[in-house]
Amino acid sequence: MTPPPRSLRLGRRGQSRSTDPALDDTALAAARDALSRGRWADARTLLTATREDWDRRGHRALVLAQATGSHTWAREWQLAEPESPDAALLLACATVRRAVRGKTSPDAAEEAATAAERLAPDDPTPWLARLLLAHHQGAEADFRDAFDELRVRHRDHHHAHHLMTTRLATTSATTPHPVYEFARTTAEHAPADSPLALLPVVAHAERFQALAASGEIPPDPAATGHWVSRRARAAVRGAFDWWLEWGTEENHARRLVDLNYLAYAKYHEGRMAEAAALFQRIGPHVTPAPWSFTGRDAHAAFAAAREHAFRMA
Repeated sequence: MTPPPRSLRLGRRGQSRSTDPALDDTALAAARDALSRGRWADARTLLTATREDWDRRGHRALVLAQATGSHTWAREWQLAEPESPDAALLLACATVRRAVRGKTSPDAAEEAATAAERLAPDDPTPWLARLLLAHHQGAEADFRDAFDELRVRHRDHHHAHHLMTTRLATTSATTPHPVYEFARTTAEHAPADSPLALLPVVAHAERFQALAASGEIPPDPAATGHWVSRRARAAVRGAFDWWLEWGTEENHARRLVDLNYLAYAKYHEGRMAEAAALFQRIGPHVTPAPWSFTGRDAHAAFAAAREHAFRMA
C-alpha cells in the first residue's frame, strides 16, 4: 500500500476536530440543525427517503434524536401527522435518549417505542431504540429480546451487531471468548458485501477496552501485545482485505465507524502504510470509539496516531 500523496498530508493539520455523529452525511447534519430550530420538514424528508434502507434509517433517526429540542419537535410533528411512522420513530428515539440521560422514565421510552412499532411493524428501527435503552438501563433479557426482534426484521443490522459486540466483550472470560465467536460467526454468515465482515476487528478492540477497564491488562495497547496476536492479525488482515475489495464504495451510512476501528487496529498492529491509507479515507471524521478507549481523549489519540502513521508510511 503506497502512502497518501504529500499534497494531501499537508492539509491534515487544518482538519476539523469534529466528532459529529452525522459523520459525512451532510444532509443529515443540516436536517438535525434545522430540527433544533423547530423545523422538522427536512427530517421528515430524510426519514421518508430511508424506508427499507434500514442501516441508514437507524443512523439518521438516532442522530436526529440528538438535536436540541428533538423530543418537543417530534411531538409537534406527530400532532400534525398522527399516523406518520417517521414522526413516531423520531419521538421514540428522542424519548429513549432522554431516558438514557435520566430526563424521563424508561417506561415512557418503552411506550414511545411501542407506538412506533405499531405504525411500522416491519421496521427494525424502533427495536434499535429499545436495544439502546436496554444497553444502558435494561436487564440482559430485555437486551436479548430486542436484539432478536430487530434481527427478525433486518438480519444484518450494522448498529445492532456493534451494540451486541460491545456488550459481549464485557462478559467473563471463557475460551474461546463469546465476543470472538459471535463476531466470527456473524461475519461468516453475512453477505459478501456486508460491512459486518469487519466485526471481528470491532470485537478485538472492544475486548481490549473491557480488559483494560477491569485492570486485567495495561491501558496502553502497545504494552499488551493485544494487536499482534495470531487472532488479532487474522482478524485485521481479513477485514483489510474485505475493505480493499468491497469497502471503498461510499454506500453505507456507518462505514466511517468501521474505518476508525480498522485504522486503530492497523496502527497498533504496526502497519503504518495501511493505517495511513485508512486515515486518509477517514479524513476529519473521528469517532469516539475506539480512540477514547481507556479514558484517552479521542481527538488527541487519533491525531497522534495519524501523524505517526503519515510520518512512517
